[in-house]
Amino acid sequence: MTDNPLLQQWNTPFEIPPFDLIKDEHFAPAFVEAFAQARAAVDAIAGAADAPNFANTIEAMEQAEGLLERVAGVFFNLAGADSNDALEALQRDLAPKFAAFSAETLMNEALFARVSAVGSAGLSAEQSRVLELYNRMFVRAGAALEPSARARLKLIMQRLASLGTTFSQNVLADEKSWDLALGEGDLAGLPESLVSAAAQAAKDRGGEGYVITLSRSLIVPFLQFSTRRDLREIAFKAWVARGENGGETDNIAAVAETLELRAERAALLGFKDFASFKLDNEMAKTPEAVRELLMAVWEPAKTAAERDAAKLTELMRADGVNGDLAPWDWRRYAGILQKAEYDLDEAEVKPYLQLDSMIEASFDVAGRLFGLSFKPLDVPLYHNDARVWEVRKGDRHIGVFVGDYFARSSKRSGAWCSRFRAQSKLGGEVRPITVNVCNFAKAPAGEAALLTFDDARTLFHEFGHALHSLMSDVTYAFISGTSVSRDFVELPSQLYEHWLSEPEVLTKHALHVDTGKPMPQDLLDRLKAAENFDQGFSTVEYTASAIVDLDFHTGAKGDPMEAQAETLTRLGMPAAITMRHATPHFQHVFSGDGYSSGYYSYMWSEVMDEDAFAAFKETGDAFDPDTAARLAEYIYTAGGSRDAAELYTAFRGSLPKVEALLKGRGLD
Repeated sequence: MTDNPLLQQWNTPFEIPPFDLIKDEHFAPAFVEAFAQARAAVDAIAGAADAPNFANTIEAMEQAEGLLERVAGVFFNLAGADSNDALEALQRDLAPKFAAFSAETLMNEALFARVSAVGSAGLSAEQSRVLELYNRMFVRAGAALEPSARARLKLIMQRLASLGTTFSQNVLADEKSWDLALGEGDLAGLPESLVSAAAQAAKDRGGEGYVITLSRSLIVPFLQFSTRRDLREIAFKAWVARGENGGETDNIAAVAETLELRAERAALLGFKDFASFKLDNEMAKTPEAVRELLMAVWEPAKTAAERDAAKLTELMRADGVNGDLAPWDWRRYAGILQKAEYDLDEAEVKPYLQLDSMIEASFDVAGRLFGLSFKPLDVPLYHNDARVWEVRKGDRHIGVFVGDYFARSSKRSGAWCSRFRAQSKLGGEVRPITVNVCNFAKAPAGEAALLTFDDARTLFHEFGHALHSLMSDVTYAFISGTSVSRDFVELPSQLYEHWLSEPEVLTKHALHVDTGKPMPQDLLDRLKAAENFDQGFSTVEYTASAIVDLDFHTGAKGDPMEAQAETLTRLGMPAAITMRHATPHFQHVFSGDGYSSGYYSYMWSEVMDEDAFAAFKETGDAFDPDTAARLAEYIYTAGGSRDAAELYTAFRGSLPKVEALLKGRGLD
């Protein structure tokens, strides 16, 4: 045990995990010890003889799982960003163990009795909020159920944890196992940056030549630029078939069982369906409110998409292609249409969007808005591609930020923000260690990595989440950083995207990779004019996924693929557009229940982010100091210390209407 770095004090800068010392074999024994310590602490709290109060019950629980949280913070970040067979096997073993520990803690009668007995007299506003949320957490976990119902719910939660882990690993396995090898004759239409990235992808997989993988930063530009319709079809069908290929990695049975167990869980807790259970704790409150939002957007988005589809079909005919516009055609001809209507194409923009420059741009915006600075650190990390910075505000240490930007086969797809350590003040100041993980295409050695504008937007989005975590300034980790309602958590991230499009940001940081010259005003103007191009397509693919998610959890029965098809038929889904995330690889919803019944939350938050950025524009200054100070106080530093609607209203004065979103997307 004493040789296990996970169980030792970390004498590293800012107590960053000692990744150079941590080995795969250290995790299993560390978890054994961590679970033992956590159980002992929980039992001590539950069995205490003293009358329950906030300090000996709630604050004690805040500190009960310190080692477990530390070990898990390292393990689960590695399992997502740099996994291997050993970590995946341990993850499968741990999933039901974590669920069992959570259930035995939150269904502990003696512990629940103590939490329920803690009075609110004399508590600060933050403490009262934490107490309220603790009581709610216990009730929603089943603490108030009869013993037989608690026992059944405990089994359900363990099985759901295993299913979620299996789902995620199946998708990763499909992504690892597929690539499309390209010969010299298959590169027609591809820009030089994509050819270089495809060559690097082949090298990373131990081969030669060029390959397209299922990384979004490779496959999306391939679908956009390749003139080979046959290859686009092969690539697209592989992309959308993740988790639906039969055999051991097929996810359909896991989805069906997950939906059945979630429905049973909701019924045990007294709700008519799982969506009603999940949303009861969110800003939206009810499935009806979510459906109202989604349908308000669906029809204008569908109309715009159908109008664009007619234009794309004409371009396809002019290109000598007969037949119907297909999903593997859309991006190709949308690019041609964008060039025709706005004289803009990705190949012209991409040389100005160097990864390092966009990272610096995101830091610069944080400096101008919130007074933050970022200093590179030279410490070992878990992968050579990852980088790390100390974050400061003046002389004050704010936290540590890790950026892990490139796609690799050991990393699950997508982009996300996580943390190795949460911010808190209980027992002393603890500043966060936050990580952004992306899947951008890696350039060959000696060349700068170039981003699409969507990639750059993703970078800003995830950094908005990181700031929400880094700037947190609360006492209790339970409500720190991104520990807020699901349909509020996307506000800081989506809002931050807006500054990427600000001309003064692009003029300063969008420098040509070869000449070093800033993006010319003419290109800036065209980029801004095309900001809402193809919004019909992107809104339809997103909203369809959100509605399918909602339908799944409000009573859809039977085969999940049939249920998905029924929803899309009812909506009149355009034939040339698919869901952004089809059910067998819908990791937001089925890798865990974080976004289950909650994929709508990106759109719910977008209603707020459009309105929030308007607060800056109304001043005539995208960096207005007074507005930025309010934003920091009520959004980025407040965590979950107050109700989300209350926090937003404190910042803006009132809650916005859906019209803000429609206007922002050009669908009004």
